[in-house]
Amino acid sequence: MDLKELLSQFKNDLKNISSLENLEAVRLSYAGKKGALAKMLKDIANLSAEEKKTLGKKINEAKQEIQEKIAEAQGGLAGKKSALPMDKFLKTLPGKKPVTGHLHIISQAISEIVEIFKPLGFTRARYPEIDWEYFAFEALNIPSTHPARDEWETFFIDAPVDKKFGRQVITPHTSNGQVREMLKGNLPIRMLNISRCGRRQEDASHLQTFFQFEGLAIDKGVSITHLKGTLEYFVKNFFGPKRKIRLRPYDFRFTEPSFEVDINCDLCGGAGCKFCKGGWVELGGAGMVHPNVLKAGGIDPNVYTGFAFGWGIERVYMMKGGIKIDDIRHLVNNDLRFLEQF
Repeated sequence: MDLKELLSQFKNDLKNISSLENLEAVRLSYAGKKGALAKMLKDIANLSAEEKKTLGKKINEAKQEIQEKIAEAQGGLAGKKSALPMDKFLKTLPGKKPVTGHLHIISQAISEIVEIFKPLGFTRARYPEIDWEYFAFEALNIPSTHPARDEWETFFIDAPVDKKFGRQVITPHTSNGQVREMLKGNLPIRMLNISRCGRRQEDASHLQTFFQFEGLAIDKGVSITHLKGTLEYFVKNFFGPKRKIRLRPYDFRFTEPSFEVDINCDLCGGAGCKFCKGGWVELGGAGMVHPNVLKAGGIDPNVYTGFAFGWGIERVYMMKGGIKIDDIRHLVNNDLRFLEQF
């Protein structure tokens, strides 16, 4: 049988194929390792070099044509196999609605926090999540010898050092926005800076990357009474009227006096658990803006005073009544079984 007859027979066989199994059998019969074309290639061994070259080329062309026809037939049979007969298609059958997601817990918390502070005149602001050392430390009255400036505490960026502003860092707090806001020169100030921060800590109550909200109020006659009243207002509205806070004296370089703000633990009711250790959970820091920080922002501390507070959003949400989350890392593990509960 010559090549012309072989191709003609192949095309006739291809017309009668009704399944992928039959098609595979035809492919093996013609283009398989033991098929008709393979036998033809063996038979040209006794021919002259010129005849081998001519016939070998024609056999390869025939093999390519057969493979192309096989591929076309496979596509057609696959489409027929997956197609749904129209007589079985119910036009009135309702489709399946796609699953509707919702905002992540952290995004929900951010929206609620912003709404709570609006009646007090606080306006949301956004400042860099990667900033210069100057705005993260120097402008906030934090000297170069402070432990927070150590590479074991802060994430430094591998980038050129600026002669005026120093190195770049992943902001360890949202306080870098304080002096930036002051330098705008718009007084009085009621700012709420919400942004992502980074620190080299991770355990049941700390994350290496987390969100923080920073409140800053500057005006004439602002006092600690205003600070405490603002914190109490937020806690009662966010956590519930029965929750309690306490202020502990602390040493923050950018506020004076400074306080750590704690809330009674909702997980154990103040009895002590693996999360709070002793019945209270630190929400964040607060205090009266240090005169040196006011000066760095171009504000006269003899005329204006102010207060500031910075709290982690994840930890704040965990202390919300009835949430009962005992490990902060659950919030960023992207486990839908956990996230769908909120």
